[in-house]
Amino acid sequence: MMPTFVYLASQSPRRRQLLEQLGVRYELLLPDESEDAEALEVALKSEAPTAYVIRVTGLKLDAAAARLKRRKLKSAPILCSDTTVALERTIYGKPEDALDAQRMLTQLSGRTHRVLTAVALQSGRKRFEALSISRVTFEAMTPAQIRAYVATSEPMGKAGAYAIQGKAALHITRIDGSYSGIMGLPIRETALLLKNAGLKI
Repeated sequence: MMPTFVYLASQSPRRRQLLEQLGVRYELLLPDESEDAEALEVALKSEAPTAYVIRVTGLKLDAAAARLKRRKLKSAPILCSDTTVALERTIYGKPEDALDAQRMLTQLSGRTHRVLTAVALQSGRKRFEALSISRVTFEAMTPAQIRAYVATSEPMGKAGAYAIQGKAALHITRIDGSYSGIMGLPIRETALLLKNAGLKI
């Protein structure tokens, strides 16, 4: 029997928006209060950004599959994704506070960095994976510009301390790759995974 919807194991409103853009019906499969979802995102010592984002996405999918079983929910494919920003081998996750966001943006200012988004889908015993890598170039921002952007609170909860679909776009001079991947869910790669799982796109 062909699946008619997917479980989205993500709290990101941007990923919901991108799934809706694909016309995919979804139900949220969010962590319980007892789950420490943030602990899954801790990088290992000397871990390469690509290995990190693939590993974290796999852990999120493992946790979501266990959640589905524990809650005894109807069977359906489970979709997970994780996005990280990397400058060379340095991983930029979500900023801890405003000062941390300023630090990240200062280091990204005037340079080109990578945005890596891994996607994983589990359908029954099968697991499908994809990786999107894009490059984003920031203009050289002044300290005042960085402080003004951080003051909007937009950087909080965002890998690399910025949201490309928000005010950060004012400072981006070039994008190479997938805009939706930079947002958090690469549409083309995700559509291929969903088709592999039997969903109609």
